[in-house]
Amino acid sequence: MIVDIHAGTIALRGSLAALAMASGVLVSAAPLAAQGTARATSRATPPAARTGAPPIDMVRVPSGIGGLRIALHHLAPRHPRPAVNGSVVLLIHGASFPTLLADGYRFRGRSWMDDLAEAGYDVWGLDFLGYGASDRYPQMNQPAGANPPPGRAAEGARQIDAAVRYITARTHVARLSLIAHSAGTLATGLYAGEHPERVARLVLFGPVTPRHAAPDTTTIPAYLFVTEADQRNRFRGYVPAGEAQVFDGDLDAWAHAYMLTDSTSGTRTPPSVKIPAGMVADVEAARHGTLVYDPARITAPVLIVRGEWDTVTPDADARWLFDALTHAALKRDVKISRGTHVMHLETSRRQLYAEVRAFLAGGDEPPPAHAEAHP
Repeated sequence: MIVDIHAGTIALRGSLAALAMASGVLVSAAPLAAQGTARATSRATPPAARTGAPPIDMVRVPSGIGGLRIALHHLAPRHPRPAVNGSVVLLIHGASFPTLLADGYRFRGRSWMDDLAEAGYDVWGLDFLGYGASDRYPQMNQPAGANPPPGRAAEGARQIDAAVRYITARTHVARLSLIAHSAGTLATGLYAGEHPERVARLVLFGPVTPRHAAPDTTTIPAYLFVTEADQRNRFRGYVPAGEAQVFDGDLDAWAHAYMLTDSTSGTRTPPSVKIPAGMVADVEAARHGTLVYDPARITAPVLIVRGEWDTVTPDADARWLFDALTHAALKRDVKISRGTHVMHLETSRRQLYAEVRAFLAGGDEPPPAHAEAHP
């Protein structure tokens, strides 16, 4: 079910191409043929999502930005129960592919959204503006060099806020849990620090953290293009040399389904998905030492979870973030074997599901500081 609620071209070179790979977005050079600039919102459901499993519904709500609307994908709990704080979950994607190619993508009839719904959670997934079934920024219809990249963390946090307000009103809960991946952790971290009263628990999956790369004067365009080959090469390249590939299914089918998320993909040669470059710009800022949010402002319980082979969040980066979360009610850092930066699409995804379920279940909070110790 779909419900509407109304309320130019640049070639990547040098450091920008390296940035894209480091940030988990391997993007192609300019398409050889780009025909037309009409704004379009794709509502296609990837073939792998069309199975006998319960349908994932979608609602489009005002984003609070320029009259544009965001898409929220929804999967109700398999066995409904009274909604309470923490029983509702919002999943937030990274910089290159939207909900139905990430948390909602079904391998043999089962996705991360399905796993959470079967565990009793009311599950939602946000497509940021410029992705999936959400509206496209007007800047994405103009030459890529004509505007700064849309979709930076501050705008992303506003979209998360719009999503949370809609979901909490519909489910009658005050707080929900957030699960964010990769570059999506930046806007999510910003939101969690600004709205602690809305966040029950926070999962940072493969989070981006600050580094100290050499200064760079590269100008990031408003948008980038990602081809099927880009995604295949990126996913395979994450796996260390000599190790078997770990993608949990038909990577070619996934890559083809990815093209369906942008109705203009076939107008370019080779076909490609156009994505706003705001999250890439935020990753670039972090790479040069500027994190867009302050981890010390987050007060909710936090789980950092990553794969053994995740080059975006290696041990040192995870440790930095763990130490920086000085006011989190509690915190965990979990590393899962044989997982890369896209572990939710890999054979280790079941370990990821289990660790996140265990964290979301709660029951692990420390007693209040004023409580007296008993022998």
